[in-house]
Amino acid sequence: MTILVTGGTGLVGVRLLKRLADAGLACRALVRGNRALPEGVTAVEGDILDPASLAAALKGVSAVIHLAAVFRTRDQDLIWRVNRDGTRNLIEAAKVHAPAARFIMASTSNIYGRHGARPGHEDDAVEPVLAYPASKLAAEQALRASGLNWSIQRFGFVYGDQDGHIDSLPKYMSDGTWHPAQRMSMVHHRDIATAMLLALDGALDGHIVNIADDAPPSLYELFAIAGAQMAPSAAALPDPWHLVVDGGRARSLGFRPTIATVHQAAYEGLL
Repeated sequence: MTILVTGGTGLVGVRLLKRLADAGLACRALVRGNRALPEGVTAVEGDILDPASLAAALKGVSAVIHLAAVFRTRDQDLIWRVNRDGTRNLIEAAKVHAPAARFIMASTSNIYGRHGARPGHEDDAVEPVLAYPASKLAAEQALRASGLNWSIQRFGFVYGDQDGHIDSLPKYMSDGTWHPAQRMSMVHHRDIATAMLLALDGALDGHIVNIADDAPPSLYELFAIAGAQMAPSAAALPDPWHLVVDGGRARSLGFRPTIATVHQAAYEGLL
C-alpha cells in the first residue's frame, strides 16, 4: 500500500506521517520546496493549487489522506482557495490518476452550529458561516459527489505530542466571551492515526465520522492543564452542546481511542 498525504508538514501531518511510517506503510508527502519529513517518508513536489503538479504524486497510490488546509488567517480568499478549490483539484486529479484509491479527508467539528440541542451528529443539517468550516463543508460535498471511494473524518480539538494547542487556549479564549463550563470534544494525535489506520482498512468507506475521545473536558479544566486560571462562573451556560460532538458512529465502525481523555494524556506525559 502506497499512501499520499497532503499537509504532511503541518502539526497534524508530520505526526501522522511518522506513525504511518512506523507502522510499515509506504508514504509519500506532497510538499512545496525542500521540507523536512519523518524518516521513511518520500517527498513529492506539488501543490494542490497547481493541478498539473498532482499527476506524479498520485501515480500508483492506493490511498490519499488529505490533511492540507488553511484556517488561522484573516485571508478568507486564501481559505476558500486552499480548502475548497484545492480539494477539488486533488479530487479531479485522483479521478484521472488514481481512480481506485481510497480518498480520506480530514474535516472539522467546527462545522456544527453553536445552538444545537445535542452533541453534533454527522447527519445534522449544517450551514456554517465562518470561512474555515464553510470551506471544509464545501470540500466535503465535492468529495461525496466525486464517485471516488471516500471517507471523511471530522476531528475534535486536536492536541498532544507537544504541539502547543492546549497551551495556546488561554491566549485565544481569555476575552470574556467563553464560559468556563463550556466543554470541548478532543482527540489526541495518536488517535488520529488510530482513525486513519481504520479508514485505510476500509472500515469507514462511504461515511462521515466524528473523531473524538471519550470525555470532553471543560475549558476551566483545560486552562488548568495549560497552567492558567480561567475566571470561574456559576452563570447559566447558553449553548451547552457547542464544540461537543457525538462519537457514536465512529465507535460503531470500530474506532476506539487509545487515549480516552485529556487527563489520561496528562498523567502519561503525552501532552
